[in-house]
Amino acid sequence: MRRLISTLFWLALLGAIATAGYGWWWTQQPLRLPANAAAVDLSIEPGTLPRGVAQAVKKAGVDVDPRLLFTWFRVSGQGHRIKAGSYELERGITPQRLLDKLARGEESMRAVTFVEGWNWRQVRAAMAKAEHLKPDTRNLPDADVMKLLGREGVPPEGRFFPDTYAYSKGSSDVKVLQRALRAMDKRLAEAWAQRSPQSVLKTPEEALILASIVEKETGKAADRTLIASVFQNRLRVGMPLQTDPTVIYGLGERFDGNLRKVDLQTDNPFNTYMRPGLPPTPIAMPGKASLLATVQPAPGNFLYFVAKGDGSSHFSPSLDEHNRAVNKYQRGQ
Repeated sequence: MRRLISTLFWLALLGAIATAGYGWWWTQQPLRLPANAAAVDLSIEPGTLPRGVAQAVKKAGVDVDPRLLFTWFRVSGQGHRIKAGSYELERGITPQRLLDKLARGEESMRAVTFVEGWNWRQVRAAMAKAEHLKPDTRNLPDADVMKLLGREGVPPEGRFFPDTYAYSKGSSDVKVLQRALRAMDKRLAEAWAQRSPQSVLKTPEEALILASIVEKETGKAADRTLIASVFQNRLRVGMPLQTDPTVIYGLGERFDGNLRKVDLQTDNPFNTYMRPGLPPTPIAMPGKASLLATVQPAPGNFLYFVAKGDGSSHFSPSLDEHNRAVNKYQRGQ
């Protein structure tokens, strides 16, 4: 009897060792994905339990017994750490690597970039092309988009900070816009807190508008604070800003790449040749450098500048000097 009990004990022990050995071996073997797929997408909703996660892996296209996968999640002691999100399961992934990925929240990420100087129309176009970004705002009018973002009545132009925003696959474009909106709020507040006492700007809104013009006018970074100085000096003496980018913005999609004399003479709210002061809204997204340059313009009495042809500009305090610079750099005289 003792011999039988001893035999059964050793058989059970060997069986347990064999099962454990197989289990460890199985966790190191690549899971089988569909034949023609380099990867499959897995989405785990918040609140999904480990058993549901195992079933979701199976439904995503992985050829695995969800009961076996759930058992692995449970015996590993890591099943409770699995995080909701969007994941990409690449070919060659093992049960061990799968659990590590889910427990660490290594989501499948994509990114969309908003470029300094872009206008709102370009932002919407970039989001429409962004891979795996849910287009919840695509068919909404601008006013409805801003209402959805909690800024009812605020125009969207210039309100979003130019940067690269990462997102998990299947995320809503609303979330990306919310992050970009908060980022601009923060950058603008930081810049406004550092404004020069000599600045003629009265509100952060004015700073945002002027910074968007500085962004569009700057060809060389070193000139940025000088360009801001020119515009602040013009505002100070009541001189029209007379800046082409605002006129171009006012033309919208009618602008064909050629700015004509008739365009400068056609009145609209953004024609700073015909209307004094700042335009009613920003004309683009200013970056951090333009925001800071706008509130901390270079000292000086410059009122004019002209492009020199190499990206930089020549700055003049008087119209006579400006005309000579135009003749030199623009007309070759």
